[in-house]
Amino acid sequence: MRKVNSNVSTVIEEIERLKGASISMEINKGRRKIEKYQGIIENVYPSIFTVNIGEGKSPLSYSYTEVLCGDVVINEIKIN
Repeated sequence: MRKVNSNVSTVIEEIERLKGASISMEINKGRRKIEKYQGIIENVYPSIFTVNIGEGKSPLSYSYTEVLCGDVVINEIKIN
């Protein structure tokens, strides 16, 4: 479901703000399958962004529309 009062440009700005920050993610894979990851937003490109989830693992890539539609939920991990 689309987030109210959001558009792709605001999602891109938010992802750019989180670049280099530790995040937690929930990815809706459909049919009640939710995958959870922790990582760091590594690169921000015009159509996608990549997330490094650990040593020896390939970075994951997602589009901004996946965030806008709610298939990918990103939360910043705040370190006190």
